[in-house]
Amino acid sequence: MPDIPVGAQIFDLAFHPTEPLVLTGLLTGHLKAFGYDEQGNYEEKFSIRPSKKSCRTIAMSADGARAWAGGKAKAIHIVDVGTGVVVETRAAAHDVPINRMKRLTPHLFASGDDDGVVKLWDPRQPEAVRAYTHHFDFISDFMWLPDKKQLVATSGDGTLSVMDVRSKKTEPAAQSEDQEDELLSILPIKGGEKIVVGTQIGILSVFNRKKGWGDCVDRIPGHPQSIDALCAVPSRYPNAQMTILTGSSDGLLRAVQLFPTKMLGVVADHGEFPIERIAVDLDGEGRWVGSVGHEEVLKLTDLQEVFEDEDPEGSDDEEDGKSDADGLGSGEHGSEDDAEDAVSAGPAVAAAGEDTEDMEDAPTSADTEVEADKDSDGEEDVDPEPRKRKRKKERDPLQAAKKKKGRNEVEAEPAFFADL
Repeated sequence: MPDIPVGAQIFDLAFHPTEPLVLTGLLTGHLKAFGYDEQGNYEEKFSIRPSKKSCRTIAMSADGARAWAGGKAKAIHIVDVGTGVVVETRAAAHDVPINRMKRLTPHLFASGDDDGVVKLWDPRQPEAVRAYTHHFDFISDFMWLPDKKQLVATSGDGTLSVMDVRSKKTEPAAQSEDQEDELLSILPIKGGEKIVVGTQIGILSVFNRKKGWGDCVDRIPGHPQSIDALCAVPSRYPNAQMTILTGSSDGLLRAVQLFPTKMLGVVADHGEFPIERIAVDLDGEGRWVGSVGHEEVLKLTDLQEVFEDEDPEGSDDEEDGKSDADGLGSGEHGSEDDAEDAVSAGPAVAAAGEDTEDMEDAPTSADTEVEADKDSDGEEDVDPEPRKRKRKKERDPLQAAKKKKGRNEVEAEPAFFADL
């Protein structure tokens, strides 16, 4: 689909949960809605300007009938999506600009501002239900855990916090230690068992809910710049619970597989412009992923072309990756949980649009040694044993054989993602 020009920098986007409709919040304060189809055609549905100040965040109701917009004006605007009319404005909803909003239940949504204040709202009530003030820097992202009715917030103060919305207490149920870096984005994986957090220095921090929220259990390096946005892959694709989409300040939207860690490819390229937000349409189960940055266009990328047109021989590599991950648990700490927590970094994709099949056919270090065993007539040595040992030795250079590894230690070469 061609890029959709909007005329100003986009801060946030939100897809309708059941219809091919997307809303964008702009630097100028405009809220623009676009319809689209599978052939790549699009049209503007409405354009309104609830405020002259920037619209930083948008949240959509469960049925798609209402949208909540907030931003620098400190107010929350409720928009009728069907008519494109502002039906209600809650002035001075926060004391400082609103940076993030998220719908939690049909009758509850959350907002976070630049001072770290989190507020819970019931659309049927004029005032906030509850306010939390334990963060002291901007709220960067929200995540909802429906099984525990908990709201998780990440902040620029270097911590994340867990708030139980059923409790009347204004203190969090849990808060992490200072991660010594700005936490910018958050996403659940493995059905919510583990949580991935994007940071300012390009590290993916992994939290395990069973081990508490105090500190991360893994740190996955590789992104050259900050990870500003995270998004899940539609569940119909293979290994979807272990695959995420990352939006970085270097302008690349990547598909990354975790446990074992493997770069699957570059989904979209925004050039020199950083990616602010990413989302998948139809409530996360659609065909298109939208990404926005500073280049004043909404980029919609077809996920079918990314995940369904892969080389069928790639299944062999996936099986090898699984066996490698299992092998990490065969040492002294051979539990299944430790095997999942261990990171085995796979080969990185060189650049956007690079052919996966060509990468798989590239000679490995073991193949180079096999070629060295050939004589001048092109024939291989008769004795296959040395070659077999060499291939086995070089099979996984990222795996430390018989080495006792600390629980939070991540083994990965610096070259991971280096060519991207």
